Amino acid sequence: MKTTKIILASSSAYRRELLSRLQLPFSVDVPDIDESPLAGATPSATALRLAREKAAAVAARHPGALVIGSDQVATLDDAQIGKPGNHANALAQLQKMRGREVVFHTALCLWDGRNNTYQLEDIRTTVKFRDLPDAELDAYLRIEQPYDCAGSAKNEALGIAILERIDSSDPTALTGLPLIALTGMLRAAGVTFFQPCQ
Repeated sequence: MKTTKIILASSSAYRRELLSRLQLPFSVDVPDIDESPLAGATPSATALRLAREKAAAVAARHPGALVIGSDQVATLDDAQIGKPGNHANALAQLQKMRGREVVFHTALCLWDGRNNTYQLEDIRTTVKFRDLPDAELDAYLRIEQPYDCAGSAKNEALGIAILERIDSSDPTALTGLPLIALTGMLRAAGVTFFQPCQ
C-alpha cells in the first residue's frame, strides 16, 4: 500500500488543506471536465456525477493510483446555488438565504486505479443562515470576499458568524472534502493511518 500514489483531483485550495490533515503523502492534478449540470438532473446526481468524472479524468492519467474527486452543489428550494463570482452576486445570494435553510450536497469519489473500481457517496449538510440585515451581509463580504464559495460564506473562517446552525454527519463536508467518509473509503482501499507502537 505504501507504493500506491494518492492524488487529489482538484484545483481547490480548501480541499488540498483538508486532505493534508490526514498526514498522507499526496499530489494534486487538476481535472479538465465540463462541469455544466445536465438537464433534469437532481443536485445530488449532479454532484455525484462530477465527483466521479473528476476522479476518472485524473485516474486516466495516473494508472494504478488512488484518485480523490469531490464536488459540491448547494440548493435552496431545490434550485442550485453556484459560486457567486463577485460581490453583487454574493450579496444577492446571502439576501435570498438569510433566515433560511440551504442544503449542500458534497459528493466524494475514490477511484482505485489498481482495479478501476470506485467508491461514491453524497454527504448532505443542512445549513441555517442567520437573518441578518443587508449592512452586516455587505460588511462580511467586504472582509472575507468568499466569491469562490457556493453559498457565499466560508464556514471555516469568519463566515461561521452568519450561520445559525450546521447539521451534518461529516463536519468537513461543508468546506468541500468530507474527511470521515474519505478515511472510510481509503481504509476500504487498504490505506493504513496509524502504525501500532512496537
